[in-house]
Amino acid sequence: MSLSTLARSLLAATLLSGTAFLPVHAQTTPQPPPEPDGSPASAVDPRIGTGGAGHTYPGATVPFGMIQLSPDTAMTDFHHAYAWAAGYQYDDPTILGFSHTHFSGAGHSDLGDVLVMPIAGDVRLEPGDAAVPESGYRSRFRHATEVETPGYYAVTLDDYKIRAELSASRRVGWHRYTFPRGKPAHLLLDLRPSIYDYPGKILWARLHVAADGTVSGCRTTRGWAPGRTLCFAMRFSKPMTERTLYNRETKVAYRGFSGPGNHPVDHEAQNGRELEGVFDFGRLKEPLLVKTSISPVSEENAVANLDSEGEGWDFNAQRNKALGAWNKALSVIDMQGNAEQRTQFYTALYHVMLAPTLSMDANGDFTGPDYQRHRADGFEFYSTWSMWDVYRAQQPLLAILRPDMSSHFIRSLIASQQTSPFGLLPVWAYQGLETWCMIGYHAVPVIADAYLAGVRGFDAEAALKGMIRSATYGPYGDLTDYMKIGYVPIDKESEGASKTLEYAYDDWALARMARAMGKTDVARTFEKRSDNWRKVWDPETRFMRARTSSGAFHTPFTPAAAAYGSDYTEGNAWQYSWYVPQNIPGLIKVMGGREKFTSRIDELFDTKVDPAIFKNVEDISGLIGWYAHGNEPDHHVAYLYDYAGAPWKTQQRLTQIMQTQYALRPDGLAGNDDLGQMSAWYLFTAMGFYPVAPASQEYAIGRPFVSRATMHLGNGHDFTVTADNLDDAHPYVGQMTLNGRPLIIPFLHQQDVLAGGELHFVMQAQPPS
Repeated sequence: MSLSTLARSLLAATLLSGTAFLPVHAQTTPQPPPEPDGSPASAVDPRIGTGGAGHTYPGATVPFGMIQLSPDTAMTDFHHAYAWAAGYQYDDPTILGFSHTHFSGAGHSDLGDVLVMPIAGDVRLEPGDAAVPESGYRSRFRHATEVETPGYYAVTLDDYKIRAELSASRRVGWHRYTFPRGKPAHLLLDLRPSIYDYPGKILWARLHVAADGTVSGCRTTRGWAPGRTLCFAMRFSKPMTERTLYNRETKVAYRGFSGPGNHPVDHEAQNGRELEGVFDFGRLKEPLLVKTSISPVSEENAVANLDSEGEGWDFNAQRNKALGAWNKALSVIDMQGNAEQRTQFYTALYHVMLAPTLSMDANGDFTGPDYQRHRADGFEFYSTWSMWDVYRAQQPLLAILRPDMSSHFIRSLIASQQTSPFGLLPVWAYQGLETWCMIGYHAVPVIADAYLAGVRGFDAEAALKGMIRSATYGPYGDLTDYMKIGYVPIDKESEGASKTLEYAYDDWALARMARAMGKTDVARTFEKRSDNWRKVWDPETRFMRARTSSGAFHTPFTPAAAAYGSDYTEGNAWQYSWYVPQNIPGLIKVMGGREKFTSRIDELFDTKVDPAIFKNVEDISGLIGWYAHGNEPDHHVAYLYDYAGAPWKTQQRLTQIMQTQYALRPDGLAGNDDLGQMSAWYLFTAMGFYPVAPASQEYAIGRPFVSRATMHLGNGHDFTVTADNLDDAHPYVGQMTLNGRPLIIPFLHQQDVLAGGELHFVMQAQPPS
């Protein structure tokens, strides 16, 4: 996702080479990462995106899992939290601790729940200053001691000489901490404001130690999703020798000791807004293992999740299970190429499969947008929906690769709509709760695209009802005026130009599904609304512009101007004037025909632009002229040349984008990965085609960047892309065949992909004459 209240920037960083470990003063010698073995998971580098504005995390998770167990690093203050939206920045020198929930590539800072820090020796209760690590419990670390592989993360905490290892299952985070000999071992649990938080964010928290040593609790915050509650349960492989529960707000501490049989004598609990726990284990001769489950519903459910999914203490077995889950998930595409290509490709696919995340307990309970407990019947409930981003490519890719998961996702969207106080589909939701961030009702094209791609297993009638409700609820984003006069007036609602354009596309997607279901009247209504983009087209300036209630275009007008709360959403007129994916021929016509259209796109890419013009809207990143690949509204633009009869220009621009906006470095993403959208764009483009208008059942063909990739589709068919003469000297498509037959036009019907077969390219040095 991208946020219109936060910043984007592409920072310079370099990836330190090598992953060999330095000596650690502990009982066990750290093991190096496994050598690449040809499996998809061995090609993944989770460091990509952890620097700059990528906002990805390097820690342990499983595909679409509830747990994202990852390190959190230094931060100056909340007002500069944008760079730490995933908790970790590659350039930071210290680690604050390891928390169990994170966003991948979002533009907002939240989560970071259940922060723990292993400590050897004296315990400090404050995190301290990153510039003076010894002032608190944080620790310095070096990238040379890190290992990041799918489902596993490890690092040495230099100030404590502790080797920390993390893995995950769906609802449980698994830790292994190897302490130095001779020093007391402690684990600190901090439920106070963390790296993502600000004073007053914690509304209430509870911390409890049960008779069997299980530590559990909950935390309720007034953050991005106000009133969000997250509960947890934690167990240790060694008995506690002592523990202290602190309420730092009231200066109250409860201390407990071990009784007979190494079990706590009493049941202890703290309630308040600034809770910490310190659990002591004496001088250990073996590593300490910790397992932590979470629940978005209740403390009891968190304990039950731990009981059902947290059996045993075999950390290596859990690590291998996580790796196996990733290899199975990533094997949906068999891509052949050199080591660098495979790393870029499979890391992108890895990022695509990090969200949405499981948000349902083992017993089927989930929290809905009404903040009530509900029960999923016959499906799994998923949340973490950055709809403004993922409808473009991430969800369309999963709909054909993993229709089984897509079915769960859509049933989750329907469940959210049916439990919403307003009856609306999710806009930007996580852990079941709504944030109302960004614009549009883009759950509509997610559902429509999946339905038209053949995804079933959900109630299409209920889905369509929810889609219509979201598209007709007047108070949302001034849909009242949009339905009445055909556009969102800027004097009543900010970002009116962008909202009008995005509503019109969503209307078209709704109409497509309605027509496929035989709902002709519904289809006609929304097909008519989908033409509302014309209401914000200004033939005089040849830009899309916001209009006032009187019908006049908003003045003053400067195409380059972009500001939060302006006429556009995270963009300007240059970036938004192409957003008519549902009717590109119509856009070409109003722009004056094919030649003028292609010249205008050339101008978009070729204009010299000072990036400082966007210093106050740093979401606009990855600039090539006015084109901003680091943000989503432009993602389809390079493919528009196809519609104007100039596919070689699409091929030129795609080469330019791929060479400048993606790299094998921590800062290798030009902007937020946005829950997999940036990565999904890369994957589609690498395979040679892209869904310019999801729900159209059509792909625009670009050019391939891999010589062979086979998609093992969810319907049991295989679709393979192959390319001859693929190298830097041959960047243009000379010939295309589909299943051996010449393909003349640069478009591919979705049914041709779903039926299986082969799309073959022959590349050449020059554009076709």
